[in-house]
Amino acid sequence: MGILFVAIPVLALLALILLVAAARRRDTSAAVGTLTRETTGRDRGRAPLTTTGEAPARGVDVERSVAVERRDAGKELATAGTAAPVPWSPPDPETIGVNRRQFLNRSIVGTASFGLGGLTLSFIGFLWPSSSGGFGSSINIGTTGDIDQKIADGNGFAYFPEGRMWVTEYPASALDKARAVYGPEELASMEAGYVALYQKCVHLGCRVPSCETSQWFECPCHGSQYNRVGEKKGGPAPRGLDRFPLTAGGGSLTVDTAIIIQGPAIGVNTTGQEAEGPNCISGGGEH
Repeated sequence: MGILFVAIPVLALLALILLVAAARRRDTSAAVGTLTRETTGRDRGRAPLTTTGEAPARGVDVERSVAVERRDAGKELATAGTAAPVPWSPPDPETIGVNRRQFLNRSIVGTASFGLGGLTLSFIGFLWPSSSGGFGSSINIGTTGDIDQKIADGNGFAYFPEGRMWVTEYPASALDKARAVYGPEELASMEAGYVALYQKCVHLGCRVPSCETSQWFECPCHGSQYNRVGEKKGGPAPRGLDRFPLTAGGGSLTVDTAIIIQGPAIGVNTTGQEAEGPNCISGGGEH
């Protein structure tokens, strides 16, 4: 019942709207209107505008005559003249111009093309290897003397922001164990006396800082810990820190940051380095 109370008024309103629309359409097609009572009363008190003896035509009569002429217009064909037809010439596009639909279509296509082009260039720029010595390219980090001094100034750690990496010394006494674990690219770096470690934690990608007291790398995000050469010591990390190939030539060191070597597996500890002091991040624990 509740639905009927709502539906009946709605249907009545829709019927009224349809009737009004039909009446307006009929008046428009006939082009005949009616004068209001107020307008008719005013017209009676006014003097006619014509000076002839004929009575002035009423507005309703004029409208009806026009409607009749339009409805009963002759359908006779026009007689063609005797002049020769004018040769057709295509219109000038500049004279015609661009219509609204063409303008909108061209605007949409142009905007979409511009956006896609910018996005494509951004991707290419992001993926293209850098040729200016930044991350993603080979970086000359200096002479061995410069690196040793920077490591000493950093209390065992040298950070290079342009390569997003840490460089630390690798002890020569650990090379025999390293040869049993690491590949040729990593061994070339270790035999030169250094390791170049990617700054990103292999757990969830946080930047890993050094800890001066423990002489380890300790991630502040989730407590992953690595010794000074990037081998895992504790926390949720699935392996040791990833690293870059480092080569020594002509007294200088070059790191190829375009190649990332996956870090050593859990349990690899070629240097045997334990925490040399309090940990900066608690809760790591040996895994």
